[in-house]
Amino acid sequence: MRTFIAVEIGQDVRGKAAALIQRLAATEAKVKWVEPENLHFTMKFLGEIDPREIPAVCDSLSKSVTGLVSFEIEALGAGAFPTPERPRTLWLGVGEGSEQMVALHGAIENGLAELGFRTEGRRFRPHLTLGRVRNSPLGIRELGDLVQANAGFPAGRTIVDAVVLFSSELDRRGAHYEPLGHAELKG
Repeated sequence: MRTFIAVEIGQDVRGKAAALIQRLAATEAKVKWVEPENLHFTMKFLGEIDPREIPAVCDSLSKSVTGLVSFEIEALGAGAFPTPERPRTLWLGVGEGSEQMVALHGAIENGLAELGFRTEGRRFRPHLTLGRVRNSPLGIRELGDLVQANAGFPAGRTIVDAVVLFSSELDRRGAHYEPLGHAELKG
C-alpha cells in the first residue's frame, strides 16, 4: 500500500491555492496539476508499506506529535524545485510557521526511524505541491517567470493541529487519497 503523512489545509488556503494553480496554468507548459481536493502539505512519503504496518505507524505518529502544540501557518509564495528557471515541481510555500513545520517533520522522522524508515538527507522545506511539470520545453520560460511573479502570493492561514496517514492509489485520472489514521498535536 502506497502511503504518506500529511497536514491537511483549510478551505480558505485550498481556494487560494486553486486560484494560484489557475494563474500558473495560463502558460502553454505541460503540467500535471494537483486537484484542489488533494492539496496538502506532505510531511513524509513512506512509499509502499505492508498494511499490517499501519497500526505501528499510527502509534509512532501519535507518540511523536502528542507533546507538540498546535500552531498556525501562513501559506505564502509560489516556488519551484529545483529552480523557477528549470521547474519540475511547482509549489506553494510557508511563511510564518515554517520553523514549527520543520520541527514537526523532525519529530515524525525521528519516530519513524525507530520503525526502520529512512530519514531524509536534506533539510525539510515545507511546501504544498501544486503540480509536476512534464517533459516539454513549451512554455517553461513563461511558467518560470509566472512563478517568480507570484513569489509573494498570499494564500491565507491554516491551523496545524494534526497529521494524517494517507494511502494513495494512482490511476489514469490521478491520485485518490484515503485517510488511514490521525495523530493530534495535544501539547
